Amino acid sequence: MVFPSDIRVLISIKKGDITKEDVDVIVNAANPSLLGGGGVDGAIHRAAGPELLAECRTLGGCSHGEARITKGYRLKARYVIHTPGPVYRNGKSGEREVLRNSYYNSMKLAHQNTLQSIAFPAISTGVYGYPKEEACEVAITTVLEYLRDTGYRMQVVFVLFDDENYTLYIDYLKKLRG
Repeated sequence: MVFPSDIRVLISIKKGDITKEDVDVIVNAANPSLLGGGGVDGAIHRAAGPELLAECRTLGGCSHGEARITKGYRLKARYVIHTPGPVYRNGKSGEREVLRNSYYNSMKLAHQNTLQSIAFPAISTGVYGYPKEEACEVAITTVLEYLRDTGYRMQVVFVLFDDENYTLYIDYLKKLRG
């Protein structure tokens, strides 16, 4: 898949803690209740403070692949986009499309709110068990396709917590950049 170089330069990869990102919005790999959990979801809720949970309670949850936006409260990010990715079963139950929708709908929500920078974790690759290599390809490709197809320009950073995801994302982006 070929993407114009001006789009590819909008993407960066880093290893770190997404709760510390100074961007307009960070994406939370949430569970459908939106009421916190483990992994990145729990970390974001802890860092944002109890106000985030209070606002999430008003949203009525969120289906896998959809996205909701809240304020960032005590985070550096002004907003949080919450998206429950798919629980990986066998790869034949629509998981790829749901994961794609999580990234696409997060980008769409950021665009609708005219945000200029967004940070993503590796959605669904923790307790939801999505294979990391495929998840990486879906994540980067979906974001690049959104930027290309809409013409919207924003800085996108993938913030990976573990070495394996970090290496996969770096290698995949290098391959795309040629």
